[in-house]
Amino acid sequence: MLAKRKYLTTGEVHSLLEAAKVGTYSARNYCMIYMSFVHGLRVSEMRCLRLSDLSLEEGHLHIHRLKQGFSTTHPLLTEEIEVIKAWLDVRSRMAYADCDCLFPSRTGKPLSRQRIYQMVRELGVVSGISVDSHPHMLRHACGYALADRGVDTRLIQDYLGHRNIRHTVRYTASNAGRFEGMWRPRIKPEELHLGPN
Repeated sequence: MLAKRKYLTTGEVHSLLEAAKVGTYSARNYCMIYMSFVHGLRVSEMRCLRLSDLSLEEGHLHIHRLKQGFSTTHPLLTEEIEVIKAWLDVRSRMAYADCDCLFPSRTGKPLSRQRIYQMVRELGVVSGISVDSHPHMLRHACGYALADRGVDTRLIQDYLGHRNIRHTVRYTASNAGRFEGMWRPRIKPEELHLGPN
């Protein structure tokens, strides 16, 4: 029996984001999915993000990694800052606007893991994704997307906060781009024609 795929492709992440643009909590859901993918956040890291972790002026986000991972400060993408601002604008008009949670529930506490899992699963169904979507797939999608861009394994390790590089190599090991040209014919120096015949 084949193992189920545990990550979303970049195309599937885009589909999830498109689906998140619709609905009562569209600004919040879009921002959560966007940030989870770009920063490779675990669901508990994302749900516990605080307003005080953000510096929109400097374009930084401080991430408190769990599982004894490296806590780091990531740059915010230009488009991401606009996404966050759109959510903060909606958030400012809600009853819990004075709490420090970036993504609070109606009680002013962080959204529950269950609610976030339900939201990602529902959006996955709406967007027609063939696998049962869950939030941790966005973290894996980040790792694979960075590897596909040719980012160094050690840098991905630091970015995702992995203590052990064993957890990182899964992303770079599956990058098909590493194998490009392996079967390209090799030209021997004596076969080169450097001058007139």
